Amino acid sequence: MALNQRELIQQVSSIVRSRLADQGAGHGYDHIERVWNTARKLQSMCGGDLLVIELAAILHDIGDAKFHDGKERSKEFSVEILNQVGVDAVTIEHVAQIVDNISFRKRESAESLSLEGQVVQDADRLDALGAVGIVRTIEFGAAFDQPFYAPTSVLPNVVPQKTGIGHFHEKLFKLRDLMNTDGGREMAKSREDFMRAFINQFELECAGQG
Repeated sequence: MALNQRELIQQVSSIVRSRLADQGAGHGYDHIERVWNTARKLQSMCGGDLLVIELAAILHDIGDAKFHDGKERSKEFSVEILNQVGVDAVTIEHVAQIVDNISFRKRESAESLSLEGQVVQDADRLDALGAVGIVRTIEFGAAFDQPFYAPTSVLPNVVPQKTGIGHFHEKLFKLRDLMNTDGGREMAKSREDFMRAFINQFELECAGQG
């Protein structure tokens, strides 16, 4: 018997929850749930095929390269799972194209995204901002031996150490300008403002001025 859309979504989410049970560093199933919820909120504001949006949001990190020896496998795993639960070929192709093209690191070579893809990409990027974004940055650093903060070195010929603080300036504070939707931009502004206030206070305290 064919599954209805809600049953299909729940089955896919159950598979993803199981596969990501041991994955953390800010990229576990809790991240998936937040992106999924935000994607639904954005869809209510700007439209798009809700089934495609939900499936892509749930599957977007199923094969994250950080946990697969540097090889991105989310498209491969998404197609496998969607075939397993009996999703039609057109929907599978659409979801796979989104999953394969929304990551920040692929932005220079990525294919153009549909409205559905833009919604999921905004939802994913929003989860890197705000209070949750701060916690995820710290969690990632702890998992991959990257300090959140390191005093600026004054020694010559020393390669600056990658830090969580650096990540804010290298990536996170760029995300608001990369949002696709009006709703995404509005949510990104308030979250970025919170992060900037946090970083400003953190740097004051580190300098003994806070």
